[in-house]
Order: sequence, then C-alpha cells, then structure tokens
Amino acid sequence: MSNQKMVLSTSWIFAMFNYLYCDVIGIMDPNLLKQFITGTVGGIEFSQRFLLGSSILMEIPIAMILLSRVLAYKANRVLNIIAGFIMTIVQLASVFLGSGSTIYYLFFSVIEISCTSFIIWYAWKWSQPQKCRASGLTRHSS
Repeated sequence: MSNQKMVLSTSWIFAMFNYLYCDVIGIMDPNLLKQFITGTVGGIEFSQRFLLGSSILMEIPIAMILLSRVLAYKANRVLNIIAGFIMTIVQLASVFLGSGSTIYYLFFSVIEISCTSFIIWYAWKWSQPQKCRASGLTRHSS
C-alpha cells in the first residue's frame, strides 16, 4: 500500500474520531441534552429523515477510511478531494448556521476543518505513480 493511501486513510480516521468525540461531548452538555430529549436541537427537528440524512453524511468519511486504502490512484485522488470538500463545507456551515456557539464545538470544528482541508490538499498534490520500465516496479513521484 502506498504512503499516500495510508496518510489519507489515517487522516479520515483522525477526522472520524473528532466527529465522534465532539458528539459525545455534546451529549454531556446539559443544555443540548435537554434539547435532544425534546427531539429539537437549535430549532432543527431530529426526525427520522433528518437522522437518515445525517447518517448518510457521516457515511462519507467512514467509507473514505476504506476507500482511501483500496481504490486505484485516479479514483482515490478524486474521491478524497470531493469527500474532503463536502465535509469541509458541511462543518463550516454547521459553525456558522448551526450549533457552533459552544467553545468545545468550535475547538473540534477547527480541528475537523483543518483535517479535511489537509485531505483535499494532500490528495490534490498526489502525483500519479509511474512504472519503472526495466523492473516493472511502481515508483511514486512527489
């Protein structure tokens, strides 16, 4: 497995742990917990459709952990850029339009946005592996 694949997959794991732990901390926030119990958080009703949409959205970084390791260069690079862009925009939107008012949420958001921005940058600069004609081995250019 190439170093680029490992870095991208590990970056998605890092992002996922931050998404998850931010949510765990949110459940411990008494103000949010009261809203979770009512089913409406920050004016957003946590309906089955909303929860399904959230599940689909979070499946993007979950899937990218695996896909970053198994996809070939071109599809891997493109999907990491697209997924990184989607998750960065969603997190930025959640800060400015959603529940970004707590200090812990802002803390995690800075880390998550930095991580997904790194994924975009790293995938963007990833150059195609070149085959060495004589040996048939793959060489990666930087």
